Formats: sequence, structure tokens, C-alpha cells
Amino acid sequence: MVRLLTDSNAFFFEPDFARKHGIRVAPFTLRIGERRYSEPELTTEALLQRVAEAGSVPALEPPSPEQFAAIFEELARESSSLVAILMSEKLSRAPHNARLGAEALLGRCKIHIIDSQSTSLGLGSLVEIAARQAERGADADEIVKAVRAGVHRLYGVFFCETMAYSAQLQHVGQAHALLGEMLDIKPVLALEEGDLIPIEKARTRAQAIEHLVEYAIEFPKIERCAILQATPKPNEDTRALLEQLAAEVPGQKWPIITYPPSLAALLGPNAMGILVHEGESVE
Repeated sequence: MVRLLTDSNAFFFEPDFARKHGIRVAPFTLRIGERRYSEPELTTEALLQRVAEAGSVPALEPPSPEQFAAIFEELARESSSLVAILMSEKLSRAPHNARLGAEALLGRCKIHIIDSQSTSLGLGSLVEIAARQAERGADADEIVKAVRAGVHRLYGVFFCETMAYSAQLQHVGQAHALLGEMLDIKPVLALEEGDLIPIEKARTRAQAIEHLVEYAIEFPKIERCAILQATPKPNEDTRALLEQLAAEVPGQKWPIITYPPSLAALLGPNAMGILVHEGESVE
């Protein structure tokens, strides 16, 4: 049977999904000043609290090539075919490091590295596709084909309260972020081809929420979706967003999930967004 690997950025509605389905999870590390924390050790709220105390933006460190090599070595004892599905390479270097780690097993094991071009629920959805395929007996090539088809049906849009964190993103940068902070702009970022790209600028959170709603109504068929925020409980913004979504997309359920620490490192506190797994079109 093909063995599967993902990273700790993946979100599953069933918390024990990875363990139940034999999926290995490689942990990210969050560095705050001189302290390092393994992602599974921290909640998003705990991370943001430590960041506030330290007064510095966290750095996101993916599993190293050596960590990936060690996991691949272990999994290769059980299967000659491995599939790794990881957080977008444009948001982290996880796929890059996995490819380097896989070099140690060249000729001994076939390892497929898939850049999810997504994060959180999007990444988790792809891992679930792979798990279903693997459990019905699909080979590695079939699993890779099914997952890659799913990559192109994942979408997301977020807004940030501060641009200090998003300055780490290639399409934002330090200068743009500094200007945005001075003007008190809340950037609206779309997940496009695995990267978070600024698409709008909002002056208020109410305006930013309107942009999320405008984005959501573009999908005629939604297979899975969620609202992402820094805390698990609904707040005033969540209720406003849910009210507008109910009016514009009637009948669609929008569960609320907490974005993981590895995404919080890029979005910061009080961010909000939606992730959509678009349904397959019927020709």
C-alpha cells in the first residue's frame, strides 16, 4: 500500500484523521526571537500571545531535508511508494526540502512530492483525497493524478489586520507593508497558484468582509468550505460575515475553523478568510 505524508499545516475536520489513516505528519517550527516551537505544541492563540509578549514577528521554518529524509527512510521500510502532499511552496519551503530529503532514497523507493498550492483546509482536503484513493488500492500514479486534479479546485481569500506579517510574502514585501501600516490599510490577499497575492485594499474590517463575500459568490458549486479566523469562537466579524453569506449563498454551510500557527505566521492576529474546495463541474 502507498504510504502518505503531509505537514502540520494540514487541517482535518476529524482531528484524529491522520493517525486513523496512517498518514505521517512532518512538523513545522515557529521561531519567535531565540525560541523555537514545534507547531503541534502550540495553538494559534498561544502563538500570537507569545508573539505579543516578544514584540517580534514569528518566522516559519519548514521541516528540514534531514527531517524529511528520516521520515522517508522509516516509511520506505513499509512501502516502496510514498506520496508527500505539502503546504504551498510559495508560502513555505516544505516541498523544496522534501525533494532534497528524497534524494537520499534514490533508487530505493519511489517518492512523489506534491506542492498543494494551498494551506490549512485546502491541504487537508487533498490529503483526504489521497487517503481515500490509497485505501481503495490505488497505486501512486493514480493517487498523484487524483490529488493534482484537486489542486486546481482550491481557492482562498484572506484579509489581515496588520501588514507586518504579510511583509514576508514575495508579492507584499517590507516597503509595501510599511506603507500599508502607515495608511492603516487591511490587505485582502487571494490564494493564487499557491501564493498569497494582494488583490484589494480595505480601510475597515467591514469593507474587508464585503470583499470575502464578493469572492464567495463566484462559485456555482462548492464541495467544501470554511471560514478561517484566529480564534475558535465566533465574534462580531464572524457573525457579520455569516449573515452576508447566508443572504448571498443560501443553504451553504460555512464552518468556522482556526487557521494553524504555520498560517498565522503569515497572516498575523485578527485575520479572517475563507477557503473553498470547488465542486467538480458536470459537463
